[in-house]
Amino acid sequence: MATLVRYNNFPTFFNPFYSRPVINRFQNTSPNVPAVNVKETETEFVLELAAPGLKKEDLKINVEANKLTIGYQSEVKSEETTEKFTRQEFGFTSFERSFRLPKTVNADAIKAAYTDGILTVELPKIEVKEEKQVKEIAIA
Repeated sequence: MATLVRYNNFPTFFNPFYSRPVINRFQNTSPNVPAVNVKETETEFVLELAAPGLKKEDLKINVEANKLTIGYQSEVKSEETTEKFTRQEFGFTSFERSFRLPKTVNADAIKAAYTDGILTVELPKIEVKEEKQVKEIAIA
């Protein structure tokens, strides 16, 4: 019995899904955005953002209209001077990551801490009273 072999006669640029491994397709394409772990407990959500080597003074956390934004911006200057040569280099590093908060998060009690390169943001939950969607109307 002959072995059946299927050959792809089309070059790979016609179909980009077959040219890359499956794992690489879903990786983060922007390397400036740090990875985040999100945990949920009975009383709170916890965000852990991997940000090694950053200064906590440059990190900014804002909450506006149920949207939590974590951002970082830093300017690095280095200057090297010799008798005939001067070189200056400016480097800007920044990222911004946003999360939509559920209605059960108490935005007034959010806490954040930066330790050992990990930014931990604690989002405490509150109990939201659900309004009754179905309302019965009495006929007069």
